[in-house]
Amino acid sequence: MKPDDKSLFLDAMEDVQPLKRPVDITWQPSRNQRSRQSIDTTQLDNFLTLGFLDVLPLAEPLAFQREGVQQGVFDKLRSGKYPRQASLNLLRQPVEQCRQMLFTFIAQSRQQSLRNLIVIHGKGREQNSHPNIVRSYLARWLTEFDEVQAFCVALPHHGGSGACYVALRKSDDAKLENWERHARRSR
Repeated sequence: MKPDDKSLFLDAMEDVQPLKRPVDITWQPSRNQRSRQSIDTTQLDNFLTLGFLDVLPLAEPLAFQREGVQQGVFDKLRSGKYPRQASLNLLRQPVEQCRQMLFTFIAQSRQQSLRNLIVIHGKGREQNSHPNIVRSYLARWLTEFDEVQAFCVALPHHGGSGACYVALRKSDDAKLENWERHARRSR
């Protein structure tokens, strides 16, 4: 500050008194500020459907196997012999939130090159209970992913009919590594 500016400022502030009790003063937020809602950009590509649903009875086990998946691989998945690399718990969640969580879970698993997952969906106590709806949607949603090769009901000690094992397709890096490993043996 120049000396002239300082003297002008002091002259202007000459009659200003400090507030006596700053504890009693509360500042009101301005009215035009809205809380910003964060947009989950991963959900913009979410292709999982929520339309009409045929509810699967509890007696019908969840099972799916894409064409080309060997029966031995599916049997090994069903017997729980693959190590579970990640799990998703959908218990007591609304259907829309389950949809979003599953989409994000599969995308993250794919990015991390995970192959064997478990999804805990619950089974409900009654035939048409809410977890049974989530279970029915899950059966539809998992088939909509190209990455999902197979899924089946988990073993009783992993959740039984309230959970399912999911096998994902190998990543390109894993395929290359596997090919190189087996190519060395054949030389």
